[in-house]
Amino acid sequence: MLFGALEAGGTKMVLAIGDENGEILEQTSIPTVSPEETIPEIIAWFKDKNIEALGIAAFGPIDLNRDSETYGSFTTTPKLKWADYNIVKAFRDALGVPVGFDTDVNGSLLGEVTYGQAKGLTDAVYITIGTGVGAGVMSNGKLVHGMLHPELGHIKLVPHPDDSYKGHCPYHGNCLEGMAAGPAIEERYGKKAIELKDDEKVWDIEAYYIAQALSNIILMMSPQIIILGGGVMHQTQLFPLIRKKTAEMLNGYIKTKQMENLDHYIVPASLNDNQGIMGCIKLAIDEKTLEG
Repeated sequence: MLFGALEAGGTKMVLAIGDENGEILEQTSIPTVSPEETIPEIIAWFKDKNIEALGIAAFGPIDLNRDSETYGSFTTTPKLKWADYNIVKAFRDALGVPVGFDTDVNGSLLGEVTYGQAKGLTDAVYITIGTGVGAGVMSNGKLVHGMLHPELGHIKLVPHPDDSYKGHCPYHGNCLEGMAAGPAIEERYGKKAIELKDDEKVWDIEAYYIAQALSNIILMMSPQIIILGGGVMHQTQLFPLIRKKTAEMLNGYIKTKQMENLDHYIVPASLNDNQGIMGCIKLAIDEKTLEG
């Protein structure tokens, strides 16, 4: 069987066809403009692919409550052209197939749990640190939605003693996104992260913020694995720093086999940046099963 996958990002839309094993058979991408311009192009691409269902993992915030009148819609997204647009309805109506729907980060987490290094685990967290910070959470084998969906990128942080930066986030200032996302790095230092690769102080401060967030997440959620993705995490020198600072901040309080081997607990994404689209395939498979 063939399944459609749509990773709906704020900059680009990634479209793919996959099979029930998660194998990507065909893939393309188009720029994210307005719904009026973007959606018809996507519909045309999927129209003759004979897919059984479509899985969408989208930027947000989005309405994931199936009992809500606005289920399948973007809500208070800063991408104003997409606010209140019901993307699920648009594809159901146009393609006539079941449509699975979740956040982009939950999609990436689902890809890792189904096909990647978190396979077989029931409690996991996926955090992407790039233009913004988003997190997907799985608890007891289920993706967490709740009132809306987790927004761990906006948990407040204690500023680093040597950092006077007030934070990039217009809502919270010194939250994880405000202090550690790509735009915060660029605004603080006047250079993009990739240009600062050899500046040890930059990454010591960055690791401090990420480790602080991870320490809180570990204490609150007790995940079996934490996966870090996104453009900032392509700076691989961050991982040993983050692990070291996380251990220091927890100060021996949590004693588990995972904490004894942080190299296999706080890890980079494992699916060659395809975890999101592979998660979309799984969303489509699950929705097809749900609707029979």
